[in-house]
Amino acid sequence: MNFFRALLRPDREELEMADRMIMVSAANLLDVGEFQFLQLAYHEWFGKDLPPPLVDRLFHRYMMESEVPPWARHYARLILARADGGRLDPNDVAYHRYDHAYRTSVPKGVPYFIGLVSILAFCLIASVIIADLGVRSPMSRLPPYFDRDELHKPAAATAVDGGAQAPMTPESR
Repeated sequence: MNFFRALLRPDREELEMADRMIMVSAANLLDVGEFQFLQLAYHEWFGKDLPPPLVDRLFHRYMMESEVPPWARHYARLILARADGGRLDPNDVAYHRYDHAYRTSVPKGVPYFIGLVSILAFCLIASVIIADLGVRSPMSRLPPYFDRDELHKPAAATAVDGGAQAPMTPESR
């Protein structure tokens, strides 16, 4: 029988689920799930959190029977009207009160950042100072540290170059 109903009236299912589609659209605007949207709507309408005994019954009616409570329908229309008027901020913390993973910023993030940058700066400056103290006459302040004496010493003969000495120039005599 459902096959013939679908043939005679193909848009029947869309008309029956119009309220649910309004609610889904509003939930998508807020970037929350449908059940979280139901919790927000209940809190907006009744001024308190959704009681646990009502959760299963409400969830069953909404998911299985596509029945949208009037207070959820009202809240969905309110959200859509705010969005149309440009007055909706989907990042408002009030819309994410049941979303425990949602955070707009890290608590005390700026002091932690400043502290970490200070520690890193201290370590960098301390390492440069300690390295500078370990060299007698550095050519530069930053690594690699070459001593003036090391750069001006004549290279000793090694086995690699066959032990041959460099030819003497008039300046080196």
